[in-house]
Amino acid sequence: MNTKYNKDLIKNAKILRKRMTDEERKLWYCFLRNYPVRFFRQKVVYKYIADFYCPTANLVIELDGSQHYEERNRFLEEHGIKVIHIANNQIHTNFRNVCEYIDMLVKGEL
Repeated sequence: MNTKYNKDLIKNAKILRKRMTDEERKLWYCFLRNYPVRFFRQKVVYKYIADFYCPTANLVIELDGSQHYEERNRFLEEHGIKVIHIANNQIHTNFRNVCEYIDMLVKGEL
């Protein structure tokens, strides 16, 4: 991503990395951290902090919470970034399928 981003958010992103939710922690440590295509956690993307970001696939993964808004999705999608939301309960009850879904998105199979 060769675009400008809000450098003021970097401090907040670092704090969020240290305070990941259980669901974020599971997705990161059990799948995304060692995925063959690089993902970043709590990454500043333009004027937002994404839960997970893959620049190669232009993909943002958000684990749902009250802080996610349509405006953010629209903004990122207008800049060529696909945004997906995964419900927290899916991380607990359907983790394998969540990982397969992400893998298919990154590979361009969906």
